[in-house]
Amino acid sequence: MFSFFKKKSPAPAPADAVAPSVTASATPAAAPPATPVAAPAPRQSWLDKLKSGLRKTGSSITTVFTGTQIDDALYEELEAALLMADTGVKATEQLLEDLKRRVKESKTTEPAAVKGLLADALAELLAPLEKPLLIGEHQPTVIMVAGVNGAGKTTSIGKLTHHLSNEGATVLLAAADTFRAAAREQLEIWADRNRVEIISQEGADPAAVCFDAVSAGRARGKDVVLVDTAGRLPTQLHLMEELKKIKRVVQKADETAPHEVLLVIDGNTGQNALAQVRAFDDALGLTGLIVTKLDGTAKGGVLAAIARERPVPVYFIGVGEKLDELETFSAREFAQALLS
Repeated sequence: MFSFFKKKSPAPAPADAVAPSVTASATPAAAPPATPVAAPAPRQSWLDKLKSGLRKTGSSITTVFTGTQIDDALYEELEAALLMADTGVKATEQLLEDLKRRVKESKTTEPAAVKGLLADALAELLAPLEKPLLIGEHQPTVIMVAGVNGAGKTTSIGKLTHHLSNEGATVLLAAADTFRAAAREQLEIWADRNRVEIISQEGADPAAVCFDAVSAGRARGKDVVLVDTAGRLPTQLHLMEELKKIKRVVQKADETAPHEVLLVIDGNTGQNALAQVRAFDDALGLTGLIVTKLDGTAKGGVLAAIARERPVPVYFIGVGEKLDELETFSAREFAQALLS
């Protein structure tokens, strides 16, 4: 069974602990299977949407393999296609070098077969980004979410709340985005949809809202506190300083928090997404990414650039606006979807 998060809990678990996403065996020594036997239908449906969203990029890459021979011209065309897909110079060089090695070792002679080898190379490059979000080691687990305006930050928080709740976790939202008009009201709508509590104060200092939310989360026994921070550009230095202030204030409420610092990036922004990851990581110390809007003109290759230059784990990727259109990231699935 695929799960949105993996929950750490002490053994034996307390009676009121949140149930893990995979049913535990009655025998303590038994371990859950390492991989699911088969992906459930909803996951397959979501993968189909991902393939559709990445089709434009994928077709420009796979067209390279329709020739009759493997030669320098093929590699040059592939290099151009990867760069156009926002893979970046360093990641493109690494992929081509790895691909040539695989072709030589496998003694492949058919261009069509090279596509499969490229998928293997891409999956290996993306593998460090594949990591589960852990819930339960701390109570509450405080998750701070940042991102530029328009990236889909608040919507992603709503989707993440939905799936965490479905997995049995109790969630408290903190409306600390007091910079954007109507941001608080938008998060309140998501709280209503998901039937979760929200800490929201009109005109309040965002850091104060976060402090109150973390304190309330602990007092109410919540499993997760999701903090929505103001959208901003990395070049808005005064607002980036405010983000650092929020993190410091959260630490005053809980010295171990925030336990996760997530950045939401728009899959359509190409190399600009990598620049955002660098800037927010330098300022906050990112622990994970949510990549949104991989359902239209997204090039997708930027994940390879991120893996090569700033390998912050990708916890989730989104392919639409619906609550269930956010899923855990799999390097192999993504590589296959991009080159399908």
